[in-house]
Amino acid sequence: MVKTSYRRSPKEKARIAEIFSRFEAKTDHPRTELNYRSPFELVSAVALSAQATDISVNKATARLFPIAPTPQAMLDLGVERLIPYISSIGLYRGKAARLIEMSRILVEQHGGEVPLGREALQALPGVGRKTASVVLNELGIEPAIAVDTHVFRVSHRLKLSTAKTPDAVEAELTAIIPAPYLTRAHHWLILHGRYTCVARKPKCPECLIADLCPSRDLFY
Repeated sequence: MVKTSYRRSPKEKARIAEIFSRFEAKTDHPRTELNYRSPFELVSAVALSAQATDISVNKATARLFPIAPTPQAMLDLGVERLIPYISSIGLYRGKAARLIEMSRILVEQHGGEVPLGREALQALPGVGRKTASVVLNELGIEPAIAVDTHVFRVSHRLKLSTAKTPDAVEAELTAIIPAPYLTRAHHWLILHGRYTCVARKPKCPECLIADLCPSRDLFY
């Protein structure tokens, strides 16, 4: 196995620090764009958001959460009654089954509460490492970086990482991002990729870190 070095030169460390300093200056406390009022609603929304937009999930949960805000209420709803609420979201049948099974486990094994440790979270149906990272980071429990397509793309364009897998990108980002920014880096990178450093045609002229981006000349 080839070992990856996370060492950076003083100049590169300064560039990385400046990138996140500018993100902070623009948005001090970035948050998820998923709507939720409790850890259960958060983990449910994040699980539903796989291969779906936050907008589509918010539209569905705006109807779902008022009638099923707890694991017991979700379990009582059942798969067939749940499906109409989330049928506008991709892969809704599988997600419905996993959400009901997750609710059953929360009721039977966790007293109806969402466990806030990584191992227990990832043991829940529909909750992989990325979903757990989003939940733990959003709730301020762990400075986790969930690597979705936006984080992966932005990290590579900014040369924050050259790793080939989400897990490897996560490890590299965790190692090189200055500690004061780690709890918020996940959201900054996602939002930057969602609204500025978009996939097909990044908006370099309006990018607040364009002068710090090694990929700028490819698009601008």
